[in-house]
Amino acid sequence: MPHAYDFDTAFAPRPAARKAPSPSGTLDSRFRDFIASDDFPCVGSKLALARGGLHTREFAPLGDVSNDGPLLDALAGFVAMLDERDADDRSVDSLVALFRGPRSMDEAAFERQLWNQLQRLHELDLARGNTWAADVERDPDSPRFSMSLAGHPFFVIGLHPGASRIARRFEAPVLVFNSHRQFNRLREDGRFAKMQQATRARDVALQGSINPNLSDYGQASEARQYSGRAVDAGWRCPFRATGPEGAA
Repeated sequence: MPHAYDFDTAFAPRPAARKAPSPSGTLDSRFRDFIASDDFPCVGSKLALARGGLHTREFAPLGDVSNDGPLLDALAGFVAMLDERDADDRSVDSLVALFRGPRSMDEAAFERQLWNQLQRLHELDLARGNTWAADVERDPDSPRFSMSLAGHPFFVIGLHPGASRIARRFEAPVLVFNSHRQFNRLREDGRFAKMQQATRARDVALQGSINPNLSDYGQASEARQYSGRAVDAGWRCPFRATGPEGAA
């Protein structure tokens, strides 16, 4: 595999031609094929896949409350793994929740289900005694908001069959939980800017335009990006954090 910094050759923009995913194999294997496709634009996801950093779990259809406990358990285990890493670890990891359905939601319906799921996880997280991560804000309208679960801040990316952005269009609903702290380390060592530039160039080649919701952390609430739906300036996130804030 090319060195992590060799973005110009390893992740050059591709023409806008999406290969159809293989109809065979498990949902997990088809998702990995989707990420590995030459046309998929996200450089960070490709790096995680290449280095064994995509940790996938399969669940009942999105919206089924039976998912809540097992998904929070998976996130807690993922956080424990990250916490065991050395401070200078350069790995890129994501927890990927794959849902078996529904497969016919439009963007507004998916957005509702995404935030309903995160709200239920938050409330269960509180019941388990966890507080909001102290290094991010819990007001979803704040430009310094990031979703906190198991005491760890996450940037969440939603994919589903009805997504208008091609890069977000997968055969089943998916929630990808990316460590906000890992993003910070990538910013500090200079990798984040390179990955962001390469990803955006590839996305323009694929879609013909950049995602209108994109913004850098601290400029606008990242909650606007989670579902992938283009939202207007007056959009308000339906999520509300309750309970005590994390200790500083």
